Amino acid sequence: MPESTSLLIEKSDDLEFDATGGRKTLASLKHKAAGDRLTDLDVDFWKSLRVWLAHYIDDGRIGSNADFVLFTTATVAPGSELALFAQEGSDPAARAETAATLLDRSTSATIGKTKTELAKLTEAELADFYGRILILDGSPRIDTIPQIVLDQHLRTVRREVRGPLFERLEGWWMDLMIKVLTGERTDPVHGQEVSDKLSSLAEEYRADSLPITFRGRMPDGEIDVANDTRLFVEQLRDLDVSPARIQHAIIDYYRAFEQRSSWARENLLISGEMEEYEDRLIEEWSRFRAIVFETLDDASGDDAFKAAGRELYKWAETETGELRIRERVTEPYVVRGAFHILANARPMPRVHWNPAFLKRLGELLGVAA
Repeated sequence: MPESTSLLIEKSDDLEFDATGGRKTLASLKHKAAGDRLTDLDVDFWKSLRVWLAHYIDDGRIGSNADFVLFTTATVAPGSELALFAQEGSDPAARAETAATLLDRSTSATIGKTKTELAKLTEAELADFYGRILILDGSPRIDTIPQIVLDQHLRTVRREVRGPLFERLEGWWMDLMIKVLTGERTDPVHGQEVSDKLSSLAEEYRADSLPITFRGRMPDGEIDVANDTRLFVEQLRDLDVSPARIQHAIIDYYRAFEQRSSWARENLLISGEMEEYEDRLIEEWSRFRAIVFETLDDASGDDAFKAAGRELYKWAETETGELRIRERVTEPYVVRGAFHILANARPMPRVHWNPAFLKRLGELLGVAA
């Protein structure tokens, strides 16, 4: 189906596909028990046909621009006359004649209503209407669709990341469908939108990138800057950093920590990659720390140490964007949060801002700073 085709949910039928040329396809979806067969007088087919018939009549009959499809996991029963509707291009007149014969055999009240509506059409309209119908039996069951997508539509993506990529695409699609069904979104979904989203997600799974999935996410519960006892927060309070900046630090720590956990669960990190990244951050921190504290000595006052610590922390907060775990991972919380994770290591932090704080902590723990 062309990318320009748009999709509407629960409008004229379960699905409605609108092509750019004005042609549309109404589709009914039937997910049946394994092994089910579609028989001549199966209510699934005839109820769908009644929906299509109403649209056909309202849409100008022969002048209608609609086609009709039944997607069903059932298969047309051997010998069933409905097999004619599962053959694209079969004679419309033969279909009309077959349908009339089947309807005459039915004693179902539901199917009888459909027969009454069909009687409103002329012979030419009946042939035209039946010629627009297609049964796609044996359609994939819902539990097989993920593997079909993985095998047939994600071949250009590295094999080891196809699973996580599909899960993100599926999550995006489910959120989108909820918005459509609840009316939050009124515009149709176009094929290009799906292609663009898949392309965008695939870019995040390149060898020089990693997916960013915690942008905009917030920790559960209220952020309590004043009473947070984590070591990275205590280090910032020691510098007399404003509560607003500490709150940002807590958020960066949360996002970076959860993002790392997500990468680990999805096996997206190379062995030792995070450790090497942290070692690189520590080396760069150590180099800038040497510059900041070059003019200070043991006799320098606490205010001087705090001022230098604030300068060191400002560097980590605002000037380290080029220190990326991979070239295309540019999200700021990854590196900022990484410094907070290192500053939170116990018993002694792997990075610090105020050496006087580190010394006091070491004396408290009986550890050499």
